[in-house]
Amino acid sequence: MPDYKKDFPLLRDNQLVYLDNAATAQRPAKVLLAEQEFYEKYNANPLRGLYSLGLAATEQYESAREKVRDFIHAKSEREIIFTRNTTESINLVAYSYGLSNLKSGDEILVTIMEHHSNLLPWQMVAEKTGAKLVYLDCEQDGSLTDEAISNAIGEKTKFAAIGLVSNVLGRRNPVEKIIKMVHEKGGVVLVDAAQAVLHENVDVTAMDADFLAFSGHKMMAPMGIGVLYGKEALLEEMPPFLTGGEMIETVTRTGAVYAELPHKFEAGTVNGAGAAGLAAAIDYMNDIGMDTIQKREEKLTKMLFDGMDQIPYVHILGSSKPEEHGGILSFVIDGVHPHDIASILDDSQIAVRAGHHCAQPLLKHLGVMSSARVSLAFYNDEKDIERFLDCLASVRRRMGYGE
Repeated sequence: MPDYKKDFPLLRDNQLVYLDNAATAQRPAKVLLAEQEFYEKYNANPLRGLYSLGLAATEQYESAREKVRDFIHAKSEREIIFTRNTTESINLVAYSYGLSNLKSGDEILVTIMEHHSNLLPWQMVAEKTGAKLVYLDCEQDGSLTDEAISNAIGEKTKFAAIGLVSNVLGRRNPVEKIIKMVHEKGGVVLVDAAQAVLHENVDVTAMDADFLAFSGHKMMAPMGIGVLYGKEALLEEMPPFLTGGEMIETVTRTGAVYAELPHKFEAGTVNGAGAAGLAAAIDYMNDIGMDTIQKREEKLTKMLFDGMDQIPYVHILGSSKPEEHGGILSFVIDGVHPHDIASILDDSQIAVRAGHHCAQPLLKHLGVMSSARVSLAFYNDEKDIERFLDCLASVRRRMGYGE
């Protein structure tokens, strides 16, 4: 396998085994340099100054928008809104679309697998509008059955918020099928793609998503830059989420005329350097190729799954098929709290997640309070897996069980 770690300053010549990629990805040097270059060469307020430096900053910012548009196969750059992260993107839709369009008697569909960021905003909308929140439960393996989907979607389904990939189980949901069925009932669908953008080709046009949200930091870009895609017709009708500088055409004593898309939703000074870093991350991924990324991650996931499956007291949550985990394996160990698992692994410089993973309803549905989670990216390698498995096999012994 190629050694991609050499491209990442934090991983280069480092004993750290980083296996918390579902939380945030590492940044290649190309991304770090792009962010630095923005401040060194283009540091002016994008969209504001008409002098040369200001225009250059604007060009950097808007070219990043076009790169994102192409990356997710949107039809127009007017459909690409820069935000801080997935959470802000979803809240924008909840406040600007949800509160304006949903009413008492309507139903909002969510899966039991949703990250809290794609659940709490819809709980808020339901509470404020009188709409009903309807849960689509998964099976123990994380799958959504055709029967469950059909039973959950009805004439009152006016909105659905669905994660493309579960951050706990790594399972990819059949969003295309759900979108089609919700559209047939006259509803609108938001897709949370935070866990998918680093690992698969996301095509909003083929998917026919009405809204789609993701964070830059999940795909090797800087923290503090996120994306909301929305169909232009929907965005046009939505009121601004935030008001203030730059999102206006004119302001009088009594009111304002808002700017056209996409700037209507980008109030205040924008994250120009973050956008430059996001564009660089997209370039880096395109240079490697999504097919290469997927094949490498599939191979590593199978190696990881098979090794964990050989340890009798380790229990993997979700599917029994490694190809249905998307590089994410959440697990428990008999008699050992997940926090202790993470602490023992950390003693060996292995970083994994432990807790409820911002998905408490799912864990309760699965019958566990918390779990440890190991999550891969293409820049991991076989040595990372081997070190993890060796240490994992020693956890119970190091907890005093004598095994």
